[in-house]
Amino acid sequence: RLLQSHFSESILSLACKQTDGACGVDGTALLEGLALGSALIIAIGPQNAFVLRQGLAGRHVFAVATVCFLSDVLLIAIGAAGVGTAIRAYPQILETVAWLGCLFLLGFALRSFYRAYRAQEVMDAAGGVHGALGTAVATALMLTFLNPHVYLDTVLVLGGIASRFAGWDRALFALGAMLASALWFYPLGFGARKLRRFLARANTWRVIDGAIGVVMLALAISLARSVLTGDL
Repeated sequence: RLLQSHFSESILSLACKQTDGACGVDGTALLEGLALGSALIIAIGPQNAFVLRQGLAGRHVFAVATVCFLSDVLLIAIGAAGVGTAIRAYPQILETVAWLGCLFLLGFALRSFYRAYRAQEVMDAAGGVHGALGTAVATALMLTFLNPHVYLDTVLVLGGIASRFAGWDRALFALGAMLASALWFYPLGFGARKLRRFLARANTWRVIDGAIGVVMLALAISLARSVLTGDL
């Protein structure tokens, strides 16, 4: 996601005309927010992996997707309000959040590898699919707000870029990023149901969890490298 955000930020900088530190974009702010939000959100992460697993099991998909969407709305709004820009003035806080994000992603990767080793079925609650509504919602909230990497993407990256816009353009940019979240989580959850008949075997879940573990590990390494090179 960090590579995606740097690329998206470069494209945005080229597309915008700088006027007193803000971008004069007229009606394009919504589309630019949608594009950048999509680049950051559409990536395999703990939150997306959980929505996918719930969708494949067909359990509380709407509730889980809604929790993830509303969480993104809150975090994007906080970032667009200027909190992300303020935090960037304190590099030590930024580095601390980044290292915590590394640990979170590493822990999630190890958990995925463990599930792959045990080859648990998709309908097995102990394997990450929750039958109780309260448990599913609580897990979605935990994977969102206890993951420091989420704050780097939504509050810091999106918030930092949103600060380039002024007035209604900033609101439209934030709205575009929020729209990207809605257009991702609901199709991801409900679209996964179509794959259920192909995922009834333990070996299939061994591959899925193993792949998720590899991606989480790669994200943790990428984030750690960014901290060490000062490229946050």
